Amino acid sequence: MKNSTILIAVGKDAPLDDLARKLETIRAIPAQVAIVIVGEVPQFPAYAVGVAPYGGVDIPPEWQDAMSESKAALIAKQDAIETLLQQHDIKGGVAVIATDPTQLSDIIAQRAMLCDLALVSDDLRDPDFLFRHTAHGILFQSPVGMILNSPTAKELAQAQRIFVAWTPELHAARAVHQALPMLRQADEITIGMVDPVMAAYSAGEDPGVDLAKWLSHHGCKVTVQQYPSGGHEIGQCILDRSKEFGADLIVMGAYSHSRAREAVFGGTTRAIIDQTEQAVFLAH
Repeated sequence: MKNSTILIAVGKDAPLDDLARKLETIRAIPAQVAIVIVGEVPQFPAYAVGVAPYGGVDIPPEWQDAMSESKAALIAKQDAIETLLQQHDIKGGVAVIATDPTQLSDIIAQRAMLCDLALVSDDLRDPDFLFRHTAHGILFQSPVGMILNSPTAKELAQAQRIFVAWTPELHAARAVHQALPMLRQADEITIGMVDPVMAAYSAGEDPGVDLAKWLSHHGCKVTVQQYPSGGHEIGQCILDRSKEFGADLIVMGAYSHSRAREAVFGGTTRAIIDQTEQAVFLAH
């Protein structure tokens, strides 16, 4: 992770103490940061838009006041974070993203294009739509993976036990490749497979062993575990098994099914993203 650029997405109410702990971890690597403050734009009321030629746009003063307050809060947070960067002697910059939610994914993806990894702060989970658009922009429109549920970002350099939720598919392989710098630093790695399919032309007759050999060649200490789901949801099985292992971090691929399908019916990725107890690295 040395000399990396870490994207950190936060909200206007992000606690500075949490951000300071992340910055100390990043400074020790050492790496630089690109911090983006994601803000909510007050929705323009539909009733204020007239129909030509009978009426024009009547901007309500309440909306203008809300916009001014939102802008002032974002600028104040930007100033506070810039001061924090100076105090912790970390290279990087701070930018504000305040736009319509439909454009947020595109803008956050552009910010992530020239970064090595993204951290999404827990405070962005409220309101939920900011979190969703931020996460989807990083996962689907940028080349980097993201870490969730990491108040101190210690997993970047100090993850001692990593649980790799493995399936022999492209999105999972991408996650492992992108997480390789963290995997190399871990003391122990468990490759966990839930209900693996043992087929010669798929994952092989002993699924996970090929991945273990590859990681071992990189100097990783790896074990392979195959778990039955017992009829439980796969996402919950991954969380339970990673806790049994004492994992600092879960590494897994995101969205083997479409986002629309998982939004309606749920799925493994959705379960992992929605939980807030276990740090997880996701890539698509």
